[in-house]
Amino acid sequence: MNKQRGTHSTDVLYGINAVKEAIGLRPVDHVLVREGASGNRLQEVLNESRARGIPVRFAPRQALERLAQTAHHQDVVAVCSSRAYEELSTVVGWQSPALLLVLDGVDDPANLGAIVRTSVGAGANGVVIAERRAAGLSPAVARTAAGALEHARIARVKNLVRALEELKEQGLWVYGLEARGEKSYLDLDYKLPCALVMGGEGHGLHRLVREACDQLAGIPLRGQVESLNVSVATGIVLYEALRQRLSP
Repeated sequence: MNKQRGTHSTDVLYGINAVKEAIGLRPVDHVLVREGASGNRLQEVLNESRARGIPVRFAPRQALERLAQTAHHQDVVAVCSSRAYEELSTVVGWQSPALLLVLDGVDDPANLGAIVRTSVGAGANGVVIAERRAAGLSPAVARTAAGALEHARIARVKNLVRALEELKEQGLWVYGLEARGEKSYLDLDYKLPCALVMGGEGHGLHRLVREACDQLAGIPLRGQVESLNVSVATGIVLYEALRQRLSP
């Protein structure tokens, strides 16, 4: 849930990891905890909140569910500033050679959260998403990312094709991943600075996005399925990139 308070956008984060990682990295107005809740991980959230002077309030389960708009809040909710996006150039320039994820219309918050978490785990530069027809950085994404969102670099762009052309101008190879790619994802050279373009659920890569890619590749499938979930496919390709980069 996103709320507006004056000109400042706020989020209602929920889940122990999401709340714990946000404390200290985002301004937090207050933390709400279910009455009677306990546990070591929850206590760590309480201790950190109090150490930073963040008000902690206790309320019945129903109050947390109303605020979080879900029953899956793990007994803790935080009202805090919304997660800010970064400029594309900042994400690209964070480390070299760049390894960037570009998402073409991924609209499921659970998939975006899983992709963000995997990108952080694999040490990628960050993730690029489109402003329209795509999931944004919602509390549901933060919950699925399980704290990793606070450590990710996310850029949001108006025009994905234009962003890909900009990445090429900065020296990145643009690899499009789709089920019917011309080659296997294992044949790509990930030691080069590159952007991995992943298609959204159902439609895959849009035509103009596909045409903007330098190379197209797919993940070979042996069983009776046509494609993999985008977050699963992203993990497979990212860790092949990491394997290559760690090889002599």
